[in-house]
Amino acid sequence: MNGILHTKMVSPNQTVVTQFVLQGFSEHPSLRLFLTGCFLSLYMMALMGNIVIIALVTSSTGLHSPMYFFLCNLATMDIICTSSVLPKALIGLVSEENTISFKGCMAQLFFLVWSGSSELLLLTVMAYDRYVAICCPLHYSSRMSPQLCGALAIGVWSICALNASINTGLMTRLSFCGPKVITHFFCEIPPLLLLSCSPTYVNSVMTLVADAFYGGINFVLTLLSYGCIIASILRMRSAEGKRKAFSTCSSHLIVVSVYYSSVFCAYISPGSSYSPERSKFTSVLYSVLSPTLNPLIYTLRNKDVKLALGRCLPSFSH
Repeated sequence: MNGILHTKMVSPNQTVVTQFVLQGFSEHPSLRLFLTGCFLSLYMMALMGNIVIIALVTSSTGLHSPMYFFLCNLATMDIICTSSVLPKALIGLVSEENTISFKGCMAQLFFLVWSGSSELLLLTVMAYDRYVAICCPLHYSSRMSPQLCGALAIGVWSICALNASINTGLMTRLSFCGPKVITHFFCEIPPLLLLSCSPTYVNSVMTLVADAFYGGINFVLTLLSYGCIIASILRMRSAEGKRKAFSTCSSHLIVVSVYYSSVFCAYISPGSSYSPERSKFTSVLYSVLSPTLNPLIYTLRNKDVKLALGRCLPSFSH
């Protein structure tokens, strides 16, 4: 990475970086064509799949329920997540050097943190929705009222936007005057902290707090919801009742498993053992693969979504 980078002088012996180089996958030139094809295909699939989900939920009266309202929100965040990462990654794969301005890097970081944390909160809200539907079916319509669902969605978007603003704001306060190459294919907190030439203690603490809340507390709440759901299903006497109850939450359970697995692989590790190669691989799982798989999982495993899609595409229902 020997390209000319823009910097500004702050003292005779120090410069502040105003433009970074995203390393991407430049250390594997033989994989460039393969990765370009894969990423472009996955991005198109993620965009089309999530747009279809949003269109089906908004246009089909049979999908006007809390579960699908939150699914629509999840699809929106999937689009934001993958769109904040893949276009720039694709540019890096087809160009000799992939530079990004400091402001562009901070914008990418904001949208990635916002969408990623929102997905974790939404998955918890969706787990609670399934808990109420299966464990308290007689009170479902009163507990999951349109007003509460709207408030939960606004709360998720707002809390996560605040979290993203705090983490991005703290990052802008750091000085970057050393190496300019980000060992990743997008602007992410760990590799950026490694490049800073100013103290990163506050940033590290806030990152740990956010990880504990989003990855820890939300995970426990989701597990509790599904623990109650499974216990309730096992108490059912009818085999048909058990099958129907499980079918209403199986898609969400798969999505939760895929997303949390990728997030834990990416972030639950000691800071001293940060590995750029492992980080890139795990980041592909939650920022590229998960947004692509979510629409497929909900479409192929959910009867209501398949029926709604069948009305739009008659051949799909056969």
